[in-house]
Amino acid sequence: MSLAPKHQRLVLVLLAVAALIGAVMLAMWGLSDRAAYFRTPQDVAAGRAEVGVPLRLGGMVEKGSIQRMPDGVSVAFVLTDGVGRVPVTFTGIVPDLFKENSGAIAEGELGRDGTFAATNILAKHDERYMPPQMGNQAAEMMTRETVK
Repeated sequence: MSLAPKHQRLVLVLLAVAALIGAVMLAMWGLSDRAAYFRTPQDVAAGRAEVGVPLRLGGMVEKGSIQRMPDGVSVAFVLTDGVGRVPVTFTGIVPDLFKENSGAIAEGELGRDGTFAATNILAKHDERYMPPQMGNQAAEMMTRETVK
């Protein structure tokens, strides 16, 4: 039994569409474990973050909250957004830009005790950040532009 050329093209198009749908479904299934929702400390305080579910917690590192542990690689601090406060623990090397009163994003999971166990820390800098290689010249230029 031979199909007419018109029907052969229809079968090929249907097979291509089915393969494309299958590839998309496979990709979505594979990435579902890597998905992490972004939450703020206020969201966590309001109960909008589930315990044990991967998420990203973003806020400012509260002044005076950074505590370095004796092991030299663990740190505890508090992320805040001015409304909510979430204690965070992290074991590893923190980024160079990580400091008090700076923005940070912690990736990890919320524990039953309300402490966020971070597996990764991303430090954010403000729009006035200049790389150290630029030296004082860039800082002076920015100061002059701001005064104008």
